[in-house]
Amino acid sequence: MFAKIFEVSAATASKVMAAHMSRNFLLKLPSKVCSTMAPNIINARFSTSPPKASALPRLPVPPLKITLDRYLRSIKPFVNAEELKVTENLAAKFGSAGGVGEKLQKLLDERAKNTENWLADWWLNTAYLEFRAPVVVFSNPGLVFPRKEISSVKEQLSNASQVIAAALDFKVKLDSNEIAQEKMGPHPLDMSQYFKVLGTCRIPAEKRDKLRLPNDKDPAKHIVVVHNNQFFKVNVYGNHGGPISQGQILGQLKDCIHDSQEVAPPVGILTSEHRDNWAKAHKILSQSPQNKAVLDAIETCLFLVCIDGPPSPDERAAPNQFTSAALKMTHGGGSRGNSANRWFDKTIQFVFGPDGEVGLTYEHSPAEGQPIAVMMDHIVNYCAQRHPQQPALRYAKPQILNFEVANEVSGMIEQAKINLDKLVEDLEMYSFAFTGYGKEYIKSQKLSPDSYVQMGIQYAFFRLHNVPGAHYESAATRRFIHGRTETIRSCSSESVKFAQTMLNGAASANEKAATLRNAIKAHKDYATLVICIPVKQTNKKILKNYGIPGSCRRRRGQTPFGPQTDRCRKRNRASRFVQGRCLHQEHPHAALHQPSCWSSRITHVLRTLGYGRLRMLLQPSQQRHDFRHFGAQLVPRNERPQIRRSSRRVFY
Repeated sequence: MFAKIFEVSAATASKVMAAHMSRNFLLKLPSKVCSTMAPNIINARFSTSPPKASALPRLPVPPLKITLDRYLRSIKPFVNAEELKVTENLAAKFGSAGGVGEKLQKLLDERAKNTENWLADWWLNTAYLEFRAPVVVFSNPGLVFPRKEISSVKEQLSNASQVIAAALDFKVKLDSNEIAQEKMGPHPLDMSQYFKVLGTCRIPAEKRDKLRLPNDKDPAKHIVVVHNNQFFKVNVYGNHGGPISQGQILGQLKDCIHDSQEVAPPVGILTSEHRDNWAKAHKILSQSPQNKAVLDAIETCLFLVCIDGPPSPDERAAPNQFTSAALKMTHGGGSRGNSANRWFDKTIQFVFGPDGEVGLTYEHSPAEGQPIAVMMDHIVNYCAQRHPQQPALRYAKPQILNFEVANEVSGMIEQAKINLDKLVEDLEMYSFAFTGYGKEYIKSQKLSPDSYVQMGIQYAFFRLHNVPGAHYESAATRRFIHGRTETIRSCSSESVKFAQTMLNGAASANEKAATLRNAIKAHKDYATLVICIPVKQTNKKILKNYGIPGSCRRRRGQTPFGPQTDRCRKRNRASRFVQGRCLHQEHPHAALHQPSCWSSRITHVLRTLGYGRLRMLLQPSQQRHDFRHFGAQLVPRNERPQIRRSSRRVFY
């Protein structure tokens, strides 16, 4: 019975993926921040942390042997016996006494002694700031709040004012250190990401972007509202120093709508461009003092509020409301929709649709999903409660932010429209809620819900393409100072055997169930080793210090140590991650994981990125809010690879 249920559910997932994905998808990753140019402009080093962060332990460096053992284990499902033998020999030579690996290991150990987190700066630059693809779709996640049925602009603005008031309340609690210190067992977790969510903005630059962090000496007191592509600076703090009331926020929003009846030039669509193209346009815009002031207001604001107009044709053609809302939060619908009504570099953008859609899109560089999820929980809880009416306070009226658009920038805007529309056209998305069963049934079979989901993804991919999927599950390293995420590799020889058995018509239900249990056990054992031994940095360490991607595009007989490594590194940037609930919380070393905020009630979905992103996020277990973490698939038509041995690739 168990095997039958799993087979039916996996078959359903496979059909959905086949219907809405037409090519290979693999995975990608994230990281952290720092300062050089100005006090709050960073691109290489961490400069500030919330109180007590320095008390956290430093990220340890894994021994070289364990690094190589983990590496060999991870590539085994993707190579034949000959390739594996060649790779093992090269790895043995690399790790031998007096070899290159030993020398590099000593340098890495020395770096770890002299930095708070030996990986953080490297990974921020590699995974984010040097990543040149557009942030929209490729990097920025979209999340949706519970939908509210509305019938007028007045209700749309009322809904927006409530969410803004809730977000400001969250900011007040951050400033007063009222956000509870998160722990895993007795161990405190790094909270620095919470202080980079509100007020941060990514700044485009050629080759490597920067992050503009909040200025503690001159904290922002305003948000930016955008309607019909027109930007407004809106002060949300009164003269007394605290947030203004919800009623006053609503009045500010009404003023913005009244003053933006005409559609402004779509300057915001430039933020959806390739990073080097956007950097050139940003440089030209900044030459005007007026534009420089506008950019400064946008970059320093606490967050953006996007009051959208009618949905795009793609949103109207979506199969359901979930998918329509997902598209709105992911890209805004392109040039025919509301994509210019955005500033995709801003860490937090709240989006309000005319049909009751409410959500946000966030730029991923400063933080992972946990602080965002906590903020969303706070907002939903705040909106569900009644609050005493606050007294009216004196505040400044909204200030219109007008761009001066030179002819050269106008041409760049037109090209950005074309490029984004191609991106939107190539994005296939389907969002749905799986209600067949949840974690209680899986646990009743004495199986890990997390590992079960990972095997479901493996099986679905194998069923579609008849090859194993290079598949990354996120685990947090917030136990360490400046810690963010690390890798659990879900693909194994056991997962491949399970998928093959499920597709074998002659295999019995007992055989299928047995291979599933073996695959889940292998995943749990590997995950336990990853989180119990300070080896979580195996994959990223290989990337930065040894120049060895986790798995490379290669011809037969070549290995990731071979001559294609540099070329592969550039191509493989487009991977992403699968994030699920934490494993083995009862384990004494499970503190390497962040607390679980996802249950096994799977709500959404699949997202691919570049040469492949797959993201599955689970519904918050302790909150019954109808949050939707959406996924999508993107592949430029002229770059869709054939699924064959030589084109499997992933970059860690």
